[in-house]
Amino acid sequence: MSPPTQTFRRIAFVASQTPEARAALAQLVARYGNAEPKDADVIVALGGDGLMLQTLHSYMTSNKPIYGMHRGTVGFLMNEFDLDGLVERLTAAHKTVIHPLVMQARDTSGKVHEARAINEVSLFRQGAQAAHLRILIDGQERLTELVADGVLVATPAGSTAYNLSAQGTIIPINAPLLALTPISPFRPRRWRGALLPDKAKVTIEVQDAGKRPVAAVADHDEVRDVTSVTISMDHSISLNMLFDPGHNLDERILREQFGF
Repeated sequence: MSPPTQTFRRIAFVASQTPEARAALAQLVARYGNAEPKDADVIVALGGDGLMLQTLHSYMTSNKPIYGMHRGTVGFLMNEFDLDGLVERLTAAHKTVIHPLVMQARDTSGKVHEARAINEVSLFRQGAQAAHLRILIDGQERLTELVADGVLVATPAGSTAYNLSAQGTIIPINAPLLALTPISPFRPRRWRGALLPDKAKVTIEVQDAGKRPVAAVADHDEVRDVTSVTISMDHSISLNMLFDPGHNLDERILREQFGF
């Protein structure tokens, strides 16, 4: 038998604040110990998808693999919870590499705000009036005016989240694509969005920002009163997520396309 390709002797646990997650944390720490994240071979996150996104953000540049166990509400990004055999499960886990989006948002004062997103960058109208947005891809205008509640750019990992709720296309996890999806579009009426190469740079300009204010959100980081937003995938950052065999993110996204 060939030796395992990955060994995880030092495990760092993080958990959400729910009673279920805190109880699981106490049980796992008693059994496996709890290394400092900076010294750990792997981060194990206990909670739901919100906790997983928070963990991915917190350790985005650490190069630490992250393995989630479901102790929350939504668990699309998580593995099933089990106290037993954790080291063996980690050793057998399959790695999925994802890259975040980087958002550069300029506000009405001229200040540029930068943030990263695992799932999506979204633009939303702030008031009662629809947003008027101009869309450029790699500097070339592709849509003179989108009148809508907003628009979003999603990664493959995020394509089954808000993007899917907005009628966007589900993207296989290893596909080199981004989803550009309108949110409640009014005009053009038949435009349902686009699939773009993941090397594309998307620029969204807000028309009449004073009368029709727009906010930009990268996962959970919000910038109000933006005039323009540039979005691209940051290939310099690789996030390593671990999944049990047969339950990896590729399989989950494929199953999602068939309504499971």
